[in-house]
Amino acid sequence: MSQLTRRRALGATATVLTGLVLTGFARTAGGSSEPRTADPKHNAGHAGHTGHAGHEGPQPFSETFRGRRIEGAPSHGEGHHGGYAVQIDGEELHVMQNADSTWVSVINHYETFATPRAVARAAVIELQGSELVPLA
Repeated sequence: MSQLTRRRALGATATVLTGLVLTGFARTAGGSSEPRTADPKHNAGHAGHTGHAGHEGPQPFSETFRGRRIEGAPSHGEGHHGGYAVQIDGEELHVMQNADSTWVSVINHYETFATPRAVARAAVIELQGSELVPLA
């Protein structure tokens, strides 16, 4: 005969909650019936908007971060860069924009970031003072 234990009850509860979240039935704090997203700011102002032609890309930046010069600006070249070029101390950091509008680099390929500036800062931290070597 099977008895309900605390461990089984917690496991069943976790399974049900995970299923609800994954299917989009989780409600926001305000009681809205819309599913929650990982980045609520990403969807702000999109009501009734069907195209992406008017969207602005990431803004250019130029700053010193932890003693390294990081710069980023839209590029007109095609390819895997997502139309954006990032440099650390004058050397190009290869970046790519994902389908969900997050960014990755060759330094942090398995970690996503919201902006190219965040990618550049994370790369500087990861390099720990080492030089960025250009890809051949």
